[in-house]
Amino acid sequence: MVKKSIYILLMLALLSFLLTGCGNENDTNNGGASSPSVNRLNAEVSYTPSNNNTVNEIRIAEHEVDELNEEEIASFSTKLNGQDSPRSRNIGITSSTLNETIVNPGDTFSFCDTIGVATAEKGYEKADTFDSNGKTIQMYGGGNCQVSSTLYNAVLMVSDLEVKERHPHSKEVHYVEKDKDAAVAHGSVDFKFKNNTGSPIKIYANSDLNSVNIRIVKTNK
Repeated sequence: MVKKSIYILLMLALLSFLLTGCGNENDTNNGGASSPSVNRLNAEVSYTPSNNNTVNEIRIAEHEVDELNEEEIASFSTKLNGQDSPRSRNIGITSSTLNETIVNPGDTFSFCDTIGVATAEKGYEKADTFDSNGKTIQMYGGGNCQVSSTLYNAVLMVSDLEVKERHPHSKEVHYVEKDKDAAVAHGSVDFKFKNNTGSPIKIYANSDLNSVNIRIVKTNK
């Protein structure tokens, strides 16, 4: 009888351990909620209840400069309105894809080639953007131009980063000064610059609901 009791206790302990392990794994991978199709890369995806709905908020952790191997040469930020929206989530995905991109000496960086096509499969949503006539339309990846424009302003701070292609929007945007924007549309208009610094550079990009932030560093890695 004693042996039987001990056997039952051991089985209960094993079952409890297995159930606890599954629970922790789900919390780690899915934030305790069902995960939408998003491009995680180095994005941190958190789930915040709002009005009894689950809100998907994409944030990207900031990166400290490696003082031994990196020298910051430019940084620029643009403001967001603080609201969780398809636009801010698109910007989060794009910033994540751009983050830690390295451009070697003599190479030309292409924003569109780096980011790729904005699709629902990557987690992009439809948001406001301008067509060629300045009319506001809904397209997947709406908001991406704020990331390219933020990067453009950082690039302008470095004389050895040569802008090879840049296009203004068909209508004035609010997040940068006039004539300091860089419109992008895959297969149509691009933002490109050439690295003439003589060193590899790395682009750090992060965004939250309040801002888009770009840092460019020279790197020895």
